[in-house]
Amino acid sequence: MTNSQIIWVLVSFVVYMGMMITIGALYMKKTSSSEDYFLGGRGLGAWVAALSAQASDMSGWMLMGLPGAVYAFGTGQAWIAVGLLAGTILNWIFVSGRLRKYTIKANNSLTLPSFFENRFHDKKRILLTTSSVVIVIFFLVYTASAFSAGGKLFQTVFGVDYRAALTIGAAVILIYTFMGGFMAVCVTDFIQGLLMLVGVLAIPIIAFFLLGGTGNLQALLESSGVSGGSASFLSLLESGGRPYTAMEIFSQVAWGFGYFGMPHILIRFMAVRDDKEIKKSKWVAIIWCTLSLTFACLIGVIGRAYFSPNVLENSENVFIEMIKKVFMSDLSIPLIGGLFLCGILAAIMSTADSQLLVTASAVSEDIYHKIIRPKADNKKVLLVSRVTVLAVAVIAYIIALNPDNSIMGLVSNAWAGFGSAFGPLVLLSLYWKRTNLPGAVAGIVSGALTVIVWDYIPLANGQTLGSATGLYSLALGFLISLVLIILVSVSTKAPDKDIMNEFESVQKEG
Repeated sequence: MTNSQIIWVLVSFVVYMGMMITIGALYMKKTSSSEDYFLGGRGLGAWVAALSAQASDMSGWMLMGLPGAVYAFGTGQAWIAVGLLAGTILNWIFVSGRLRKYTIKANNSLTLPSFFENRFHDKKRILLTTSSVVIVIFFLVYTASAFSAGGKLFQTVFGVDYRAALTIGAAVILIYTFMGGFMAVCVTDFIQGLLMLVGVLAIPIIAFFLLGGTGNLQALLESSGVSGGSASFLSLLESGGRPYTAMEIFSQVAWGFGYFGMPHILIRFMAVRDDKEIKKSKWVAIIWCTLSLTFACLIGVIGRAYFSPNVLENSENVFIEMIKKVFMSDLSIPLIGGLFLCGILAAIMSTADSQLLVTASAVSEDIYHKIIRPKADNKKVLLVSRVTVLAVAVIAYIIALNPDNSIMGLVSNAWAGFGSAFGPLVLLSLYWKRTNLPGAVAGIVSGALTVIVWDYIPLANGQTLGSATGLYSLALGFLISLVLIILVSVSTKAPDKDIMNEFESVQKEG
């Protein structure tokens, strides 16, 4: 890019980030309690709830990781998108409404760990402690992935040092999350969700017409040197020029299981104003997700042809480079290009802020307020919340300092951790009244440990079991957790009558 183009893009970024910080400052004045900070007083409307949930879900992964995987290996990578879309639909249909009602019934639970504690009347606070620790561990990795994506965005666009770029992105996210809490995060996520959708729809369509349409696409794919030729690249049953195995397809579709255990998504369900808003949110979220995932995959396909015969060194930058080429070279409208680049920044920020907030709630509300200092007042808890946001951001920043970390890899591990540890328990706690406290503990611990062992410990000739087998840890962890919850629950004492009555009262409400 020329100097004048860089200035226009920089103007777009400064205006956008300034707007996010302003929103944080405005909501800081309205945040006076921990319930305001973590759930916004359960006052979310349909559109804000839906776009906030989906924007916080997809992150920079959707605009960098997924298009990058399709760009490098072909449309076979779209099976992940298929699984995520199925998971989104099922989560909104079967979890959103019932979880909101149950968290209110279960002593007005503000967080997922507190819901588990109140749902099973856990007076020893085993569930609260265990689930809070799981949240801190895996959100550190997840937040690091968002920070890393932000660093790579600034590095690619402005050519600055990765560490300096990482510092700028992390600082902006930290400032507005620190100040405004849940409502600031949700309102900024709503704006970011709209910006992401416009970007992911517009850019591949513009690039497609600049290519000359379908007639040139296949020829350009061939000239880009895709493995196995264009037919293989466009096949859902092949990856990188070779046939997909059933194990690989299953592992990718299994990403959908993760939705049932994502604290930063589930907390949006808990915060929606009422049942009518939940029903509206469901359709907004499903349509947003369908369009976004479909076009994210198209970015990878069209991008491969658009840059032909050249091949990008870093496939995860395909969307960034596509925006730069469209608006800086082909159309010469750098200000608009800058706004679309802000869409990628939006995706990154919308997830990182939610992760910081949920981790802060686990530490301040669930550990500090309920275990260490039960008599602490709201101002004290709010202060601890903000300090926790700062501390978590610093640790995630340190993890993200390595520029060689794959965004896809970091997200994959964190997603598996939450899906395995919490997903089965969320479903069974809402739909099976025989689930008891020992079963719940067994499910969380087994799910989290399975992912840690499978993804992080090299047990197979220097490789992790995940790398050696090709099986995604979420698929195995979810199954093990589900089976253990059922086996332990049926082989130990049934829940007390009060727990059963509470479950039945929620079930009657629908």
